[in-house]
Amino acid sequence: MSLKFFDKLSQNLIELLNDKYDYNVIIEVENKERSFTAHSNVLKSRSSYFQRELENIQPNENNIKSIIKSRISAQIFNVILQYIYGGIVDLENRETRFIYDLMLVADEFEFEELSNKLETLLVETKGSWLRTHFSLIYHSIFSRNNFKKLENFCNDIVVKYPNLIFDTDDFTSLEESALLSLLKRDDLQLKEVNIWDYVIEWGIAQTSTLPTNLDDWTKENFLTLKTTLQQCLPHIRYFHLSKLPPRAEKLRESFSTIISEEHAAEISKWIDRKKTEYTLTNIPYEFELILRGTRDGFAPKTFWNMCHGHAYTVVLVKVKGTDEIIGGYNPLPWDNRNTKDKWMETKDSFIFSLKDGNMENSILSRIQRTKYAIANVSKEDQKEFGPCFGDFWMHSKKSNFALDAGCFCRNKSIYYEKPIRASTLSEYFSIIDYEVFKIVKKTT
Repeated sequence: MSLKFFDKLSQNLIELLNDKYDYNVIIEVENKERSFTAHSNVLKSRSSYFQRELENIQPNENNIKSIIKSRISAQIFNVILQYIYGGIVDLENRETRFIYDLMLVADEFEFEELSNKLETLLVETKGSWLRTHFSLIYHSIFSRNNFKKLENFCNDIVVKYPNLIFDTDDFTSLEESALLSLLKRDDLQLKEVNIWDYVIEWGIAQTSTLPTNLDDWTKENFLTLKTTLQQCLPHIRYFHLSKLPPRAEKLRESFSTIISEEHAAEISKWIDRKKTEYTLTNIPYEFELILRGTRDGFAPKTFWNMCHGHAYTVVLVKVKGTDEIIGGYNPLPWDNRNTKDKWMETKDSFIFSLKDGNMENSILSRIQRTKYAIANVSKEDQKEFGPCFGDFWMHSKKSNFALDAGCFCRNKSIYYEKPIRASTLSEYFSIIDYEVFKIVKKTT
């Protein structure tokens, strides 16, 4: 039997860190504008990086060694020291960019435990931020080669949307390890001849000695390029170069004109009340299209005719004149047979707005007054009203959702947790398109 007293040990070591009289290391950060004191024995015992660094530094006349890390901010290094001495990392009220930068610094100092924990946190809970800052993430993680979860997260997106990397101005600055990770994929949605062209373009950019005019190339120039691309060439599918289809057997037709697969993953997470994000490869649901306004028409009665009897549905609306995508989830069946409006009770419905365009963050608003979650409106009202989610409903006096600003979303919630649109916007709006999907559990 062993008794463990880690809390007291952590407290005592933090007190040692705060003791300004017994240090023998000074670390200068933030362009040498801030400095921290520390103890060499603690640093070396916690990090092989600091062990190597301190062994190669000569002390001054006071037997103090100095380490300069100009690129690291004082805020981040203070968190690093708290982790070194006390094993505590306080991320309360920290922005996601701070967490990301902290992960990179932890990796630089070879704190594998901390960097792995932060990487997992980002992938599982900060998916929206990672997608928004995709180029930054992609061009930095492969230079370390230690962030496999982030690499997989990003590559799952790139294989479906290769233009995010291959058609950018800084494509040729891509790390070789990043390019290789894509060339190895069987599901990269590019024709092999295009992959070949991109690889050649990348290789030429890495080889500064090559003539700019192809007509001036010698046999030696081609051999030089071959050497540059020696890691990439084995992953070209040469037998596919003359074929038109991409590597994947068939490009998947987009399932929605309004949302992406990333949005579908987010909605699936909300349905399952998960705290962690689903990746694009493990979304547990199929989104089966029931109705699309631009295909089936915008008459409210069309909604009730086509969606009658369907449960577990998501309604999605593209708002005219903004970047907004708003909607609602209904686990109950829509019913067009009522002679009177009838409220339906459930604790599982929610309304939402999705991050898109200039919208910075998605908003989830779950039902609070469960007796007023969903309304199945009367046959008479079905001439003007479509799906109704308490604080959000579709309506048109012209019996066409696209012809008037009749759709409605409260600025102050009554039935759901919080508003899903900015309070500065009108409660009434018109739409460009809308879709209704049935959510079906995938079979294994």
